[in-house]
Amino acid sequence: MKFNLEKSVSNSKARAGEFFTSHGSVKTPVFMTVGTQGSVKAVSQQRLKEDINAPIILGNTYHLYLRPGTDIIEKAGGLHKFINWDRPILTDSGGFQVFSLSDLRKIKKDGVEFKSHIDGSKHFFSPAKVIEIQRFLGSDIMMVLDECTPYPCEYAYALKSCELTSKWAILNKEAFESTKPLYGHEQFVFGIIQGSTFKDLRQKSVLDLLKLDFDGYAIGGLAVGEPAEIMYDITDFTTDFMPENKPRYLMGVGKPENILEAIDRGIDMFDCVMPTRNARNAYIFTSQGTISMRTAQFKEDFTALDPECDCYTCRTFSRAYLRHLFIAGELLAYELASIHNLRFYQKITTDARMHILDGTFKEWKESVIKKITIRYSNNTEK
Repeated sequence: MKFNLEKSVSNSKARAGEFFTSHGSVKTPVFMTVGTQGSVKAVSQQRLKEDINAPIILGNTYHLYLRPGTDIIEKAGGLHKFINWDRPILTDSGGFQVFSLSDLRKIKKDGVEFKSHIDGSKHFFSPAKVIEIQRFLGSDIMMVLDECTPYPCEYAYALKSCELTSKWAILNKEAFESTKPLYGHEQFVFGIIQGSTFKDLRQKSVLDLLKLDFDGYAIGGLAVGEPAEIMYDITDFTTDFMPENKPRYLMGVGKPENILEAIDRGIDMFDCVMPTRNARNAYIFTSQGTISMRTAQFKEDFTALDPECDCYTCRTFSRAYLRHLFIAGELLAYELASIHNLRFYQKITTDARMHILDGTFKEWKESVIKKITIRYSNNTEK
């Protein structure tokens, strides 16, 4: 994968760059909108392009494999055609989803046996199988199969898991190199660094993966319940060992302030379900802090949701109207809130990039975090 590192910041590890795929280039830092099952919840592809300006979206191998199935997606000509999306797609390996099904899965040396959360049917993911599935999906960036450890985690278990992930990474790379894309465009593969909260294991994991020369590297196994300061510390430590000339991805993170702190520690790529999940629960991220649209104080507030946002929701509707939609249980509330939250996340990363390029990132980050971490009262009415 071609990755151009455009600028680094002298008083920070923050960096601005750009990577290139067959479906377009992506400027970093970047937030990747999550479309787990080939759909971003409550938001159409048209809105993703025209209003949110999402440069890349994320799909999930586990969910798409189970439903609609790789046979359907192959007949459609790949995931891009199936969902009518002509920009880049990254697919997770499904490792985190299997991890979350602790009562339904069994980890073995050669892969993971699990039961479908849909119908209880038995399935097996090996490293080679995960690559095969993602070949059928046709994503631009594929992730390797890994084991995501829980938090807290005992050292002995984390070590065993780390070694297993390294062994699987070898098998993933072999499967990737022995197969070819199916739909006429390039595919790339990223390795995933594990090791829980143990720095020696994180170092071991990243050094193991560097031997395999992946197209990019992701930090997995964080944002699973550990305190934010531990997440920042492990991220900061791990990026010291990650190549400068390849994209760095922190998986499953997080709140806007988490993203800014991780950018400060050298991360380029992010994904999280938080903007859409919070939106469906009436929680809105704004430039002046997080608000609940069920709060009574917005009943007669006819101002824009966020005066500093240029999204369709903020240009068109008032806080009073969005609050009314949530109180009335109208489905439109989900769409309008999701559009805004996703646009807010995109703006956070694009603004970060702009300030990296002009050399003012550190000062800007500190001032923004003070504003966006304010929490309004929850005097709600149902």
